Amino acid sequence: MLVGTAASALAEGGSAAMKPILLLVDDDPQVLRAICLEMRRHYGPRYEVLEADGATAARQLLADMAAEHAALALVLADQRMPDGDGVSLLGHVRDTWPNARRVLLTAYADTEAAIRAINSAKVHYYLTKPWEPAEERLYPVLDELLDDYQALAQAEQTGTRLLGFQWSPQTHALKDFLAGNLIPYRFVEADGPAGLHLLSQTGLQGADLPALLTDDAPPLRQATPAVVAEALGLTDAECERPYDVAIVGAGPAGLAAAVYGASEGLRTILLDKRAPGGQAGTSSRIENYLGFPQGISGQELSRRAITQAKRLGAEFMAPIEVEAIAQEGAYKVLRTPDGRIIRARALILSTGVEYRKLEADGLDRFNGAGVYYGAANTEAQACAGADVFVVGGGNSAGQCAMYLSRFAAKVVVLVRNPDGLAPSMSQYLIDQIASEPNIEVRPCCVVAAAQGDERLERLCIRNVTTGASEVVPAAALFIFIGTRPVTDWIGLNVQKDGKGYLITGPDLAHIPQAWPLKQRPPFLLETCAPGVFAAGDVRAGALNRVASAVGEGAMAIKFVHAYLAG
Repeated sequence: MLVGTAASALAEGGSAAMKPILLLVDDDPQVLRAICLEMRRHYGPRYEVLEADGATAARQLLADMAAEHAALALVLADQRMPDGDGVSLLGHVRDTWPNARRVLLTAYADTEAAIRAINSAKVHYYLTKPWEPAEERLYPVLDELLDDYQALAQAEQTGTRLLGFQWSPQTHALKDFLAGNLIPYRFVEADGPAGLHLLSQTGLQGADLPALLTDDAPPLRQATPAVVAEALGLTDAECERPYDVAIVGAGPAGLAAAVYGASEGLRTILLDKRAPGGQAGTSSRIENYLGFPQGISGQELSRRAITQAKRLGAEFMAPIEVEAIAQEGAYKVLRTPDGRIIRARALILSTGVEYRKLEADGLDRFNGAGVYYGAANTEAQACAGADVFVVGGGNSAGQCAMYLSRFAAKVVVLVRNPDGLAPSMSQYLIDQIASEPNIEVRPCCVVAAAQGDERLERLCIRNVTTGASEVVPAAALFIFIGTRPVTDWIGLNVQKDGKGYLITGPDLAHIPQAWPLKQRPPFLLETCAPGVFAAGDVRAGALNRVASAVGEGAMAIKFVHAYLAG
């Protein structure tokens, strides 16, 4: 059984009454006593701190915790112990508590093993001894990890429920919106026992779905992203006064611009037609972004960034679409379909790119009902035990395949290129995919047709080399086949290249009479409309990496300052 106050809490009210647990494991009594003292002092009010003096004791304690359905928030385990190693113990933790944060405590000489553990056991972080002073080397790391845990736990414990049908495009759109905007919710399948009970309890009918239910308000019937956003106040902002800078598009570039603009005293507003994070926000794991050795999900990165931007004073509105831009005197005027008018002295366009549509017979019928562009995070659990397909050979497709492999019985990656993944995917992802037994890569293959009744049920796969086709069962298809810039709506006669990307800075010199000012040349990220800047993937010549998009967002604010000062 659990020990100390943890056992008392369980006895009083079960696992729901007990605070989440932090488990510390080390065979050195002196180290264990010291770190327990620090942890109880800093985290005691919010967490139950338990200790184990070795791997054997830790495994027994974990078994007792699992039997009591206790909430495990974090495990910090020493690597070298006489009765087992920390990496194996943390791997065991991951099987039972996938959301628990896992930290390896190691000596400096073992750092290479710790780095390997990040890949093998999916360790979230490693700390080297000595970890003092705790205020500098221990608490900042654990605070971030526990913030991530709480964000996941909130989604599981929330009273907000989305009642709908799994294979409904309307339900999928709402799930995607809620997840993207970091709104905790639980999905309840209307056809299941819990869903039928809710329908009976609330008096809702099938025609009312999808519906959003909360503990303190009437159900939102036939809910859409716009209806939910209005109900939750996500589209409220003080638009009457002009802003110093408006940012359209909340991907990595837009989020960085919002953080730097707000932190430097500019009145800043950030707008997005869907949710923070953009295309990167849908990534299940970004592993090549500086400073996150264990990788970070696009959703976690977006959550941290939007929280940071708001804390510094930036306003954020989503979902809200800008349909037109005009120049009126000193201001750029943004108009939305619902009649809103937003004025700003400078404008940053960071609308990014969107996935191209896959052309195949019958595919459009199942969009949102088994066919998804991105959305692996939203729909992965619905694929449990099934065969799913991923189309594309880039990093986004690889990250999707790796994530889906945790749920699906089999993941098949279809690539048109005869050389498979090598020409377009990072080597670290290729290696990871090769190590997963339930991922198959099929080169020279494309989707020829999609079949099913109310949802996707089968795919016709064609080999482009031999011409041979086969029909296979398919629960879902995730598509990542290239991108196009989201620039069709932009006015102001901004210059674009042949693919629709925005031309900026010195590149405008190659276009006769593109730049209207004689007193100065355009700034590096400035479009041909003075005071209108482009940052991130939407810009011609961009590097298409999260890190470069973040850098361009920060750079754009520097040029905004220069423009406003001129």
